Amino acid sequence: MMRFPRAAFLILFLVLSSLRAAPVSPPNVVFIFADDQRADTISALGNPVIKTPNLDRLVKRGVSFAHAYMQGGNGGATCVPSRAMLLSGRSLAQIDEKLLKHETWPHAFGAAGYVTFAAGKWHNGPPSLPKSFQQAKALFVGGMANPMKAPTSDMLPTGKLTPAKISPKHLCEEATDQTLAFLKSQDGSKPFFSYLAFDGPHDPHIVPDGFPVTYDIASIPLPPNFLPQHPFNNGEMVVRDEQLLKWPRKEAEVKEMIFEYYRYISFLDVQVGRILDAVDGSPYAANTLIVFSADSGVARGSHGLIGKQNLYEHSIRVPLIIAGPGVAADCRSDAMCYLFDVMPTLGKLCGVAAPKDSQGREFSAVLKNPSQPARPFLMFGYKSLQKALNDGRWKLIRYPHINRTQLFDLQADPYELNDLSAASEQAERVKQMLAKLGEEMQADGDADPLTAKTIEPSEWLAPKKVPKPGDKGF
Repeated sequence: MMRFPRAAFLILFLVLSSLRAAPVSPPNVVFIFADDQRADTISALGNPVIKTPNLDRLVKRGVSFAHAYMQGGNGGATCVPSRAMLLSGRSLAQIDEKLLKHETWPHAFGAAGYVTFAAGKWHNGPPSLPKSFQQAKALFVGGMANPMKAPTSDMLPTGKLTPAKISPKHLCEEATDQTLAFLKSQDGSKPFFSYLAFDGPHDPHIVPDGFPVTYDIASIPLPPNFLPQHPFNNGEMVVRDEQLLKWPRKEAEVKEMIFEYYRYISFLDVQVGRILDAVDGSPYAANTLIVFSADSGVARGSHGLIGKQNLYEHSIRVPLIIAGPGVAADCRSDAMCYLFDVMPTLGKLCGVAAPKDSQGREFSAVLKNPSQPARPFLMFGYKSLQKALNDGRWKLIRYPHINRTQLFDLQADPYELNDLSAASEQAERVKQMLAKLGEEMQADGDADPLTAKTIEPSEWLAPKKVPKPGDKGF
């Protein structure tokens, strides 16, 4: 048997010890956030019409969630509370929409040694931006606008915003450019957290002239739950989004809207591809988590509605794809989660301590084993007008002002077409779910009653003259 000199053993011991002691660099994060993108608008996840080759690439790399949700809204512009919930990790009843009362998750990443950067839409008040991110570019801080002519601004080192300018590019493209410049500037000395917030596919559905991806309007199917008009008064029948088409909704007009909506999503998909290419070609490709999600869904003809001011699945369920180191590839998960659970999960993966006021629950175990559960039930709310509870199969929606309840078996009826609330065999389930909804609302600080003092008629007649859409943050 050969004998090795002591020096050789010593050298080998030191080499192995140094390998064991080598620090593991925390993963980088690239977070891409869309505006009003339904969960069913990604080809690889089951939409046979839409063209999303780059989101499909991301789906193959990571875990895609079939039951990720935004929790609701306190006003018509649900994007504002949704983004506040995401960034703060706090629930709808507990958020500060201007993000000034509580530490945000991006700030926590910065405090943990990350370089933090934001580009795109910022709807939570200019003062909260420097409290959240160290750097920011191409920011759109106003309300609804033509994305080809949107005013943008940059954040100075002082935390102030420069005077607005008019972008010569589509805002989503400009924000992507700025994100690419940030990614290129990273030298690996510190981990980074990059947040790219698109303002699309929110209406108006405008893409640059000459954008080559298009669709055949005639072949675009209507949603399976299309209706010409919602069957009762949900409390927000003429809110801004609902003014985009006349009543009753005409099939041809809804198809045209979906055509424009799909083209916009395909344009955003190109921007996602640019980001994926940049990460793939970088030195940090193997150590970067990439997240894609959206602040809400939207109706676009489903249930006779156009907008997102409702608690049906098409408006509160959102796409969520997470890929990167330690994440299972090309997997689907039925685990239920809120958007405000995503940042706590990233914090867990990156070793970032949670802000003291964060309420979100991390679900990192699901990313390694997608069959694992996350939350056992979810609670939703829209103003005092609509409240809901989802236990993974059964979903109850309550309308306090018209004293009406809906019950859907999402397993058998994913499009919420068959209301079972009046079925005698479901009476006990309705009772129990209403009680559970009330308990959870109370525990979270939502004091709205489940039956209003004054009950309004559930019947609704469409106005003869359609009001003009407003422009305040919707």
